Amino acid sequence: MKPPQRRHARPSRPGFAFGLISLCLLAQAASAQTLIARAPITFDPIVVTATRTPTPLSHVLADVTVLTREDIERSGADSVADLLRRAPGIEISRSGGPAGTTSLFLRGGESRFTSVLIDGVRVDSQSTGGASWQGIPLSQVERIEIVRGPASSVYGSDAISGVVQIFTRRPEGRGVEGSVGLGAGSHRTAKADAALGWSNDTVQAQVSVAREVSEGFNSYTDRTTTTWNPDRDGYRSRSAAASLGLRISPEHRLDLAGTTSRVDGQYDAFDNNGADDHSLQDVDTLRAAWTARWLPAWTSLVSAGRSEDRYETLPSTYVTHTKVDTYAWQNDVVLGAHGLNVTLERREDTLENSSLSQSAGRGKRHQDSLGVGYSWQDGGRALQLHLRHDEDSEFGGHTTGSIAGGIDLAEHWRAQASAGTGFRAPTLYQRFSEYGSATLKPESSRNLELGLAWRRGVHEASLTAYRNRVTDLITFGAPDPAICPGVFGCYGNTGRATLQGVTLAGRTAFGGVRLSASLDLQSAKDADTGRWLRRRARHHGSVRAETDVAAWSLGAEVLASAKRYDNDANTLVLGGYGVLNLDAQYRLNRAWKLSVHLDNVFDKDYQLANTYAQAGRTVFISARWQPAH
Repeated sequence: MKPPQRRHARPSRPGFAFGLISLCLLAQAASAQTLIARAPITFDPIVVTATRTPTPLSHVLADVTVLTREDIERSGADSVADLLRRAPGIEISRSGGPAGTTSLFLRGGESRFTSVLIDGVRVDSQSTGGASWQGIPLSQVERIEIVRGPASSVYGSDAISGVVQIFTRRPEGRGVEGSVGLGAGSHRTAKADAALGWSNDTVQAQVSVAREVSEGFNSYTDRTTTTWNPDRDGYRSRSAAASLGLRISPEHRLDLAGTTSRVDGQYDAFDNNGADDHSLQDVDTLRAAWTARWLPAWTSLVSAGRSEDRYETLPSTYVTHTKVDTYAWQNDVVLGAHGLNVTLERREDTLENSSLSQSAGRGKRHQDSLGVGYSWQDGGRALQLHLRHDEDSEFGGHTTGSIAGGIDLAEHWRAQASAGTGFRAPTLYQRFSEYGSATLKPESSRNLELGLAWRRGVHEASLTAYRNRVTDLITFGAPDPAICPGVFGCYGNTGRATLQGVTLAGRTAFGGVRLSASLDLQSAKDADTGRWLRRRARHHGSVRAETDVAAWSLGAEVLASAKRYDNDANTLVLGGYGVLNLDAQYRLNRAWKLSVHLDNVFDKDYQLANTYAQAGRTVFISARWQPAH
């Protein structure tokens, strides 16, 4: 019997969900620093993504969220993108289930405007631009740091909207440690993962593997096309990660880390006699690093990394393959309240795609960069400056900079402000494919940001306002013989965008209940037409509550979004939605833990991309063995 078909999502007003979000934000102060927290944070975690230098979170002059492994397990998310959509400032779009093509919008910016790193390795596609989120395995992730706001002055191209850095799992203590997880749920989904690590004063090693299979659901809803096929669109995925660290002396350390993943997803094929095609998404990374302390105040990091992003469709073959090689020499000097960072970096991009012209080296390019950062911290006052110059083999030089300052206004209150520029180099596909234009310039941005935070014990709240103007926006337009020879149109620097908004976030705890919430009010518009950018909502947010009862940990969350448009003319509406998820964990003993996740409790029909359904009500039950260390 064929599975029941999902209904088309109808435009709705998620007033209840947003009322709940607003009530929690106004009545219970919470924090922007960590979402889905297991317990109130009582320490000052170290983050590296904001400045490339290990820095206490309280000293970072950026809008940052940190997600831990415990957050990941509590969320029950199917993918990295599903986890990130719970964080402030982030929306996603996806063509169907977890294996479908996925885009991430940080503060309303295009998916290619977010720089993504895995263990310090840049991950990018020189075809579509941006990371292939559906190919990044959540099972291998230990920690994620999210930096909102332009960071091109620190990371170069891509970071117009921000940076997401993913850290894979590492041993946490001394000796041997391991874990095994098994789970099964709706749509005949099954997951298994295992990790084994060992460490002492000299060596730190870890190996982890994961496998996931699902029959899926019928994700394509448009019955009027020959593409529609009323079957289940399932997927299979496998991933692995390994790391080795060697401390050869108290001042020198060598590290080697790598990840690999493949996702095989089914999708309704065009005119394929009712059969499904398959999309194969591979994402691989490898990095070697040498950390050295030459003087008490001087530390250096030399690293070399490669990422590969390969996408293929079968049996109607299409292949695009991106390689990104990066080499960096980073130097950090700390003298009292003053810090200096100097980084030399080289990036080499290679794209293999049948529509590219390979003449004159097209399909390859490189960037050589010099970045300088300065920081100062004195009690309740702080200042950070960054300046970077990137010299590209295709479009020449581009300089970006930022300045940020923070001050404690009064007890429990802190204000900060920043201004920065960013850029995104056009992809090799945008320049040299049959739809490309070799005259394309980098997309550029100018951002202003103000933030106010309040913290008192376990109660925290923050408000961040930003305005990001993007110029030379690359869009796909009508054919122009002066720019490109194609008859179907081509890419050009023809657009401008204004991305502005306010993010409210918070966390509190009282009476054994922990609450966290965030709400984004944003305007992401084409600056020339005044129309909304595709798939960006006027407001979206989340609320989470959790508590412990004996050996049980119970949680509930609401994810909500207003309506969005799925075309540039703003005539095709994706309805707003509010989704309720429930979870429970039961600790049998010091080693075993059982978890149950019930997602989309009310079986809400909604879409993140037109004609593509999302999963209805689902349940997933899992068990994890991880002896306490």
